[in-house]
Amino acid sequence: MIVRPPQPCGAGLALLPRLECTGVIIAHCSLRLLDLRNPPALASCISGTPGVHSSPVSSPSVSGPRRLVSCLSSQSSALSQSGGGSTSAAGIEARSRALRRQWCPAGIMLLALVCLLSCLLPSSEAKLYGRCELARVLHDFGLDGYRGYSLADWVCLAYFTSGFNAAALDYEADGSTNNGIFQINSRRWCSNLTPNVPNVCRMYCSDLLNPNLKDTVICAMKITQEPQGLGYWEAWRHHCQGKDLTEWVDGCDF
Repeated sequence: MIVRPPQPCGAGLALLPRLECTGVIIAHCSLRLLDLRNPPALASCISGTPGVHSSPVSSPSVSGPRRLVSCLSSQSSALSQSGGGSTSAAGIEARSRALRRQWCPAGIMLLALVCLLSCLLPSSEAKLYGRCELARVLHDFGLDGYRGYSLADWVCLAYFTSGFNAAALDYEADGSTNNGIFQINSRRWCSNLTPNVPNVCRMYCSDLLNPNLKDTVICAMKITQEPQGLGYWEAWRHHCQGKDLTEWVDGCDF
């Protein structure tokens, strides 16, 4: 740990790039959003001993709430003792306002809030595949000829279930979901944290929305091991089964 003297907010800007998604940062942001008093000393309390700065990574996030409790009591005591022992509410409020103006302007808190929100937002984005792009990916995963089904069967299935959208998500009337590029249902194949679901594929349904398709292909292979094979999908039975599917991979290089 490095002992650092208190710094005004302008100097604190240099520390912003080091913000990380830890319980310490979230707890500190929560303090400010709740308008608690004397944030500089509270920040010192969160990261360790007052006046001592330690890296957020090295501070276990689980200890944040306990440290905040001690912070609140210590800061209340410090405020009551400053200024010649005056304990009047007006005096404490005036000193708190002065400290907030000096240490925490709105711009800094806005940047901290943006950092916090960026931690909470999902990082993955929807992936809409092209026909040949998808054919190449499925070919690399070994689906061409798997269980007697051609690569064109899989591409045709993907088109008529999701339109090649790896993040497709559809809700059924019974509350189950159809997930991913093959619209695999949660009633049997994956888990939405619903109790008493078989979860044959041994994965969360959210895993089937990953654009790299690895979990989707693994689950789809398990489904085709069932007696129905690709016939499990109504879309494949209606639009692909028994038809000339060569156009689905025509012109695609592998």
